[in-house]
Amino acid sequence: MTVRHHLAFALLPIACGLAAAATLAAQTPAPARAPGASHRQTLARTPDGHPDFQGVWANNTVTPLQRPKQWEGKERLTEAEIADLQQIAAKITENDGDAQFGDGLILAVLDRKTNPTSYDPGTGNYNQFWVVERDWHDRRTSLITDPPDGRIPAMTPEAQKRRAAEIEYRKAHAFEDPEIFPAGERCVNFGLPRLQAGYNSYLQIVQAPGYVTIMNEMAHDARIIPLDGRPHLDGGLRTWNGDSRGHWEGDTLVIDTTNFSTKSDFMGSHENLHLIERISRADADTLTYEFTINDPTTWTAPWTAMVPMKLKNEMIFEYACHEGNDAIPDMLRGHRYEEREAATKTRSKQ
Repeated sequence: MTVRHHLAFALLPIACGLAAAATLAAQTPAPARAPGASHRQTLARTPDGHPDFQGVWANNTVTPLQRPKQWEGKERLTEAEIADLQQIAAKITENDGDAQFGDGLILAVLDRKTNPTSYDPGTGNYNQFWVVERDWHDRRTSLITDPPDGRIPAMTPEAQKRRAAEIEYRKAHAFEDPEIFPAGERCVNFGLPRLQAGYNSYLQIVQAPGYVTIMNEMAHDARIIPLDGRPHLDGGLRTWNGDSRGHWEGDTLVIDTTNFSTKSDFMGSHENLHLIERISRADADTLTYEFTINDPTTWTAPWTAMVPMKLKNEMIFEYACHEGNDAIPDMLRGHRYEEREAATKTRSKQ
C-alpha cells in the first residue's frame, strides 16, 4: 500500500506512448486577466485550444456520497458547524485508532465517536496515521446533487433480489475458490467511478491531440479515451472499466462509458451500467468532476454526484495491493485449516 507524505515504494510511470507525447510543456500559460475578460480567456489551455486539465488531482473531501440522516433536508453547512465537526475529527486522529476510510470518517464524527473501531473489527486495521488529511472546504452535505434529497434512488425489486443472492453466494462459497472474492479484494479491478476519498484517491490526467488519459492511483488503471467521435465498441466486447468515448462541450470534457463487463460491479450494477462523466475547471486548483449513473435494471432512476478534485503538487505512487498476492493464499489456507478442525470435531462426537 502507498503511504502519502510518509513512504512510497516506487514511482509508477504511465505505461503508454500517449503519456510521453503529452508533457507539461504542452501547457499554454494563462494570459493576464483584463478587466471584464471572461473565464474562458483565463484558463490554461493545450495547443489545440482546450482547457488544460493535466496534473495530479485528489479526492480527499470529507463530504459523504449520500446525505446522512442527521442532515436530512439540509444542503449546506455553516462555518460554525464545520468547525465543530473538525474538532471531533481532530480527536479521532489524536486517538490514533483504526483508520477511517471514505465516508467512515464523517459518519464517525456525526455519531460523536472519537475512537471509532475498524469496519472489520474481527481483524482490526492499520491506524489513522496512514490515511491522508481530509479536505473540509466543501460545505455540501452530500456529493449527490440529483435527486435533491442527496440519496441514491431505491434499487428495483429485481436488483434487490439479485444483490441479496450475490452477497449470500459469496458468504456461502467465499473460500472455495479465489475467484469468488470480489475483484477489488483480489486487486484485479476497483471499478468506475472511483469514489472513496482519502485513501489512494489520486488520479493523473494527461492530454494529447485527440486523446485524454486518466490514470487512477488505485490501482494504476489507465483509461485512454479517444476524442475523435468514433463509435463505441461492438456490444459483444466488454471490459472491466467499460468502453469510454469523450468529446468537448465548450470547456467541459464529457466522457460516455458503456460496454462494462458482466463481472464489473459498481454498487450492484454490472454490464448495464451507463456512466457519463463531466469534467471542468472550477478554479485554478479545483476540478469539478460530475458523474451520472444510469442503469434501469438496478436503480429506479438515474442519479448524479459531483466530486471536487484538488490539484496536488505530488506524484502518483505504486499501489502494491497484496504485494505478491500472499493474502489470498493465506486466507484460503486458513479456511482449509478451519474445515479440518471442524471435521475432526464432528468425527470425535460420532
